[in-house]
Amino acid sequence: MELFTVTFESVAVLLGIGVIGFTVLARKMVPESIISVITPLAIEVAVPCLVVGNMLTHFDPAKFPLWWAMPLWWAGFMAFMLPLTLLAMRVSRSETRTVFGVSLFYPNAIFVPLALITGMFGRDTPHLAELFLFTLFYPAFFFNTYWFFFHGFRKMPRPGEVAGKLFNPILLATVAALAIKLTGLDRFVPGFVISALKAVGEMSVPLVMIVIGGSIYVDFRGKGALYVVECLKFVFFKNLAFPMIALAALVVLRPPYEVALLLVIQSAVPPVTAVPIVVEREGGNRAIANQFIVSSFIASAATLPAVIWLFGRYFSP
Repeated sequence: MELFTVTFESVAVLLGIGVIGFTVLARKMVPESIISVITPLAIEVAVPCLVVGNMLTHFDPAKFPLWWAMPLWWAGFMAFMLPLTLLAMRVSRSETRTVFGVSLFYPNAIFVPLALITGMFGRDTPHLAELFLFTLFYPAFFFNTYWFFFHGFRKMPRPGEVAGKLFNPILLATVAALAIKLTGLDRFVPGFVISALKAVGEMSVPLVMIVIGGSIYVDFRGKGALYVVECLKFVFFKNLAFPMIALAALVVLRPPYEVALLLVIQSAVPPVTAVPIVVEREGGNRAIANQFIVSSFIASAATLPAVIWLFGRYFSP
C-alpha cells in the first residue's frame, strides 16, 4: 500500500494547492484578472525553465536510447483512446454528447502528470524529461483537432491557423534542451544558469495548480443546472474504465517501465482545463464542460492513487 499512500499524498497536495487558488478568488482576495497574469508566467516562463533545467541535468540519451520513440508512444495512445471515446459518447445524452466526447478524449497531459510525477519522484527525476518528450506535440494536437468533435471534417482549420498553433513555449524549450544535450553543448552551460532555471522551474507546479483552481472557480460560478447523472457517467469512463482498459493493454504489451508509467497516468488524469474555453468558442455549453472537469478532479483523489497502485502490481522500475 506504500505506492497508494505516496500517490494519494501527491494528489492531495495538488488538489490542496488547487483549492487554495479556488478559495483566493472565491473570497476575492485578489481580482479575477490575476489569472491572466499568472497563466503566462506559469506556462511561458516557469514550466519551460523546468523543462530546460531538468533535461540538461537529468536526461541522458545514452541511458535512454529510445527517447525518440516517446512521441510515437503518445501518438499510439491517442489513436487507442479515440475509438474508446467515440464508443463512450453513446451513453451520453444528445445535448451533452459532444462536450462529453471532447472532455473524455483530451487529458490534462502535461500539467497534472508534471505535478504528480514531481510529487511521487521529486523534481530531479528523469521521468520529467520523459514526460516532456512524450507530450512534445500534444498542445499543437489539441488546438488543431478539437474542432473534429464539433464539426467532423466539415470545418477544418485553415493552414495559417494550424501553423500558428504548432509552436508553444514548452515545445520550443523541449526541442532546445534536447538539441543542447545531443550536441554535447550542455557541458558549456554555466552552473549558475542551471541553478537559475531550476529555481524558476520550482514555481511551475504551484503556479499551475493555482491557475487550475482559480480557473475552475471562474467557470463554476456560472455552472447553471447540475448534470449529476452525466457527471457520474463521465467519471466512470474517464477515471475508471479508461485507466483499467489502458492498464490491461499495457500488461499485454509490456512496454518499458518509463513508457508504461506515462501511459497509465495519461489514461487516468482529468481533462485538460482548456476544454471549457474551446467548447464555448465552438458554441457549446461551457458550464457542462466545467462540471465534467470538476467531477473528474474530485474523483481523481481516489482513482489516481488506486490506478497507480494497480500499475505497481504489474510494473516495477
